[in-house]
Amino acid sequence: MNDVLNDLQWPAMVVTVLASWLVTSKSEHARHWSFWCFLVSNALWIAWGWHDHAYALIALQFALAFANIRGVFKTDE
Repeated sequence: MNDVLNDLQWPAMVVTVLASWLVTSKSEHARHWSFWCFLVSNALWIAWGWHDHAYALIALQFALAFANIRGVFKTDE
């Protein structure tokens, strides 16, 4: 189980890069999916950070998730 959690940083990185790519898309649909990808990446980073005792990373991921959710609500206005 430790190996799985240790290797979680790689899927987290891939999903974060994918979300960053999608958020810059001209397609509204792709930008919508970037929100969900970012939330998945936040969860993956939190899981990895918890395993690795990277508490500053965990705090950062919560802050980024909050900013992302706030951005979605502001975009809908």
